[in-house]
Amino acid sequence: MSPRTRKVRAATAGRPPARRRSRGPGRRRQRAEDRLIGLLAAAVFAVALVVTVVDWLLVHWWILAVPAGLAVPAGGGRLYHRRQRARREAVRAQGLRYGLARLDALHHTRFEDAVRDLMRRDGCRDAVRVGGRGDLGADVKATDPYGRRWVIQCKHRRNGLAGSAVGTPDLQVLNGTARQVHGADVAVIVTNGRVTAPAVKFAAQQHLHVVDRHTLGVWASGSRPLWELLRAVPPPRKPTALS
Repeated sequence: MSPRTRKVRAATAGRPPARRRSRGPGRRRQRAEDRLIGLLAAAVFAVALVVTVVDWLLVHWWILAVPAGLAVPAGGGRLYHRRQRARREAVRAQGLRYGLARLDALHHTRFEDAVRDLMRRDGCRDAVRVGGRGDLGADVKATDPYGRRWVIQCKHRRNGLAGSAVGTPDLQVLNGTARQVHGADVAVIVTNGRVTAPAVKFAAQQHLHVVDRHTLGVWASGSRPLWELLRAVPPPRKPTALS
């Protein structure tokens, strides 16, 4: 080893090793600042754009008046047609009539629809058919103009009086669910066929109402509401112009 090399090594032996500068944190900080500046610039641009558009619309206000002027007649036309449709439905409902022969020929689901429509004719605007699997004894539900809640079970017989009679088990199903499950004030079973004597007796004991073929014929072919044809219907829940 040369004397010069020994001197260099001796001079550098006591110095600490040089540290490499880390540029990571500085770069991340710079990127964050750039991102913040970009967001601020975008926000300023958006505000300036909104202000410009608003100022322009204030000067050219008539542009907004044109679509508004077109929308008003369109909305009025839709409202007019809706009211006309409602009037036609009301007239149709007021004149709704069914003969027993027509009711006999219906499918059982259409029979339920007919009972629903008759309730609507009588003023139950919310009458709805809910029959089907899992209906728990309710085929039609409705609220009459006196605030009473009606739950109706329909028993259609294609052969009318010649079909199977409605018996006590059918009334028991209605009795078990109409009030407890559906909140009925008036629980009714409607059939275009026969009802057995024990079923009629059970209905009287349990304050259920039976609409047999005769009562159905009077109701469907006339204009009197069902509550005027039944006995011992509960009093109105709320005073109305009809009560």
